[in-house]
Amino acid sequence: MKDASALAPYAHHVLDEAEIAGLPNRYRGKVRDNYDLADGRRILITTDRISAFDRPLAAIPFKGQVLTQTARYWFERTADICPNHVLAYPDPNVVVGRRLDILPVEVVVRGYLAGTTSTSILTRYQRGEREMYGHRFPDGLRAYERLAEAVITPTTKAADGGHDEPLSEAAILEQGLLTAAQWQIVSEAALALFARGQALAAERGLILADTKYEFGTDPDGRIVLADEIHTPDSSRYWFAESYPERLAAGTAPESFDKDYVRNWVVARCDPYRDPIPEIPPEVVLGAAAVYIRAYETITQETFVLPDPTEVPIERIRRNLEAYLRGDGANGSI
Repeated sequence: MKDASALAPYAHHVLDEAEIAGLPNRYRGKVRDNYDLADGRRILITTDRISAFDRPLAAIPFKGQVLTQTARYWFERTADICPNHVLAYPDPNVVVGRRLDILPVEVVVRGYLAGTTSTSILTRYQRGEREMYGHRFPDGLRAYERLAEAVITPTTKAADGGHDEPLSEAAILEQGLLTAAQWQIVSEAALALFARGQALAAERGLILADTKYEFGTDPDGRIVLADEIHTPDSSRYWFAESYPERLAAGTAPESFDKDYVRNWVVARCDPYRDPIPEIPPEVVLGAAAVYIRAYETITQETFVLPDPTEVPIERIRRNLEAYLRGDGANGSI
């Protein structure tokens, strides 16, 4: 495990932008810079940007690599449940996938009463709400308590900088966001993926408390898992060993997900209304250590630190030379 002090030489080893001249049709998302090739492939470069509360917060060294490689671990272990968009991994921060028409619903699966955002079931429950996302939650639940069964709490998929809005199955169908057949496929796949994730996480001493999935359709109309899966950005992981004691004490479970940075921000401002204070270097490096720890715990593989003098964007450009020439590996889909 790497601690923050060991990462000090990498304080400026960040990929905050991934603009590559020569690659076509760039779209800059909250975390990923995407390029659409003429043959139907999409190049997704995961940067080190971190966002929460619908706004950017900082750039965390190695975050993009951790997300890409953690998602790779999970994509490879869930392909039997749902097809995914992956075609190739030409760089530690890069996945080449099939270009999909992304469905306009984010499928959030929750196994515990948790969360910090305004749309989380814990926040809304503590405000006194009991009817949420088409589900009825009983009185008397404690913060961070396990739910009787995993539930889907879908939201709209907001544009960059926008705010996700709560949905329910009825609203999704009434608004025509998905057909009944699409919703059945998506919801069944999401619950099965979550069950697989919880089972494998438990083998590593972890609790997968909640996560979100994005799905799209390929040119044949087939529903395909997109974006990322079970990463520290898309999921909330807790350590199983300390969970019972913290639950009894009413304190937040020990975690290594994005709440590390979120909690630092929330303790200092209202992130939905106030300016975000500058996040200090020790918190940035601490977050980097958290991401690396997450990767190593989940995958059981050692995260090898690179040469600190290597500039990440230069390595990525080198590894994408074949795509710049138009003869990227595997050819067209």
